[in-house]
Amino acid sequence: MDEAYFIGIDLGTQGLRVVILDMKGMIAAQAEQGFVLSAEMRREQDPDAWWAICQTCLSKAIGQLLPEQRKRIRAIAVDSTSGTVIPMDNAYRPLHPAIMYSDQRSGQQAKHCTAVARQYQKHGFTGFSTSTGLAKMVWFAETFPEKAAHIFQWIHAADFITGKLCGVWHVTDYTNVLKSGYDLLQLTWPNYISDVLNIKKEWLQEVQPSGTVIGKLGAGLAQALGLPADVAVTTGITDGCASQVASGAMKPGQWNTTIGTTLVIKGVSVKEVTDPLNRLYNHRHPAGYWMPGGAGNIGADWVSAGFKERLKHYNEAAASLTPTGKIAYPLIQKGERFPFLAPEAQGFGPEDVSKEELYTANMEGVAFGERYAYELIRSLSGENIEAVYTAGGASNSDSWLQIRSDILQKPLCKMKYVSGAVGAAIVAASTTCFRDITEATAALTQAEKWVTPRAAFKQQYDDQCGLFLEAMRERGFINNMDS
Repeated sequence: MDEAYFIGIDLGTQGLRVVILDMKGMIAAQAEQGFVLSAEMRREQDPDAWWAICQTCLSKAIGQLLPEQRKRIRAIAVDSTSGTVIPMDNAYRPLHPAIMYSDQRSGQQAKHCTAVARQYQKHGFTGFSTSTGLAKMVWFAETFPEKAAHIFQWIHAADFITGKLCGVWHVTDYTNVLKSGYDLLQLTWPNYISDVLNIKKEWLQEVQPSGTVIGKLGAGLAQALGLPADVAVTTGITDGCASQVASGAMKPGQWNTTIGTTLVIKGVSVKEVTDPLNRLYNHRHPAGYWMPGGAGNIGADWVSAGFKERLKHYNEAAASLTPTGKIAYPLIQKGERFPFLAPEAQGFGPEDVSKEELYTANMEGVAFGERYAYELIRSLSGENIEAVYTAGGASNSDSWLQIRSDILQKPLCKMKYVSGAVGAAIVAASTTCFRDITEATAALTQAEKWVTPRAAFKQQYDDQCGLFLEAMRERGFINNMDS
């Protein structure tokens, strides 16, 4: 099996990407195509257009392989946006365009879903917003009753491409159903969905772990692409969870922080992490563990907003300025949602400092927020956090990696490839060539860099973190109820 290859398809909001991964975790081929994104495409998109682009990208990527390599493709999996849903008729044709996760029209239905879930469901995901699939299903049934009369099945975005690949439409995965209301503890669709919200049980899919083989690549498609007749197609995964897989954080105690525009933290725990304030939610790990996570508004958008022109200079200067002893929280938009709930929160920073000091203090401020998040996670889970795997634009700054490791007092690992398409390819490999997702992740992810904390800075950063928390309490961003 040394020469096996795996295909991952990442269907995003703004484009589609195909990656072909080898058994060493190296990208053997890839292709991508962007969508011409209009305002309407934030609400609805054409699934058939997705499929046309997918076929093009598959052909381009596979065309980069040698004939012998094509014969060794073993499996394929798809990741896509969480909360995007499509109503299908009994011939598995879309009754309506895909209703995107970013569509805001289901506000009233989201509130109703939340109220009903909290009344009837005592555990699990009950905070339904407009970005959740369940709210969109209820909205569609109420808004288009004539179309709803012909619904045969609701599916998710990743399921559409999976269905086109192998002809199996009635099965989905643990991660995609979280925001559709599935009970990941009892592994069943709760009765309130059909009894109270009028989403018929027969409309809802069978649910399996990500990476479960559900079929083979269609014969005509395999022939057209020049692939073997026995290429396995597995259940998919959401884009966020696919990125977590690619980050390497798939064993209990391993966590991933992605700092791009925003800060997203996801990890693996033995037990479900219950947060009374709903800052965290839990996906189900394919091996039966839990994958808790949360997303904040803080991130790295402040870098491009004020420091983009001399970025290399600021990063070099930061190395000699730490710890600054200064307190900053460079929040650009108003409001914070994780690791604390503060709708009125606004960014702040030190005055009368050089731009180099401000840049460094801002990096420290985000890292203090990250540290607070991990302390929250540990207090809620009672489990140790062994290592933090990192991704996103912030990971390209060596200075920031070191600051974060010093403040967290944890080792940080930056992986070579962290895209959702790579994560999907690992999912495809997980049960076809490996025992499970943890073994596949360990084999197919490559560490580009490990950063370890410097003990000499521990006390200074502990003191500075205390000042940071004090400043956040003074502003009302956090209080004793948050901790």
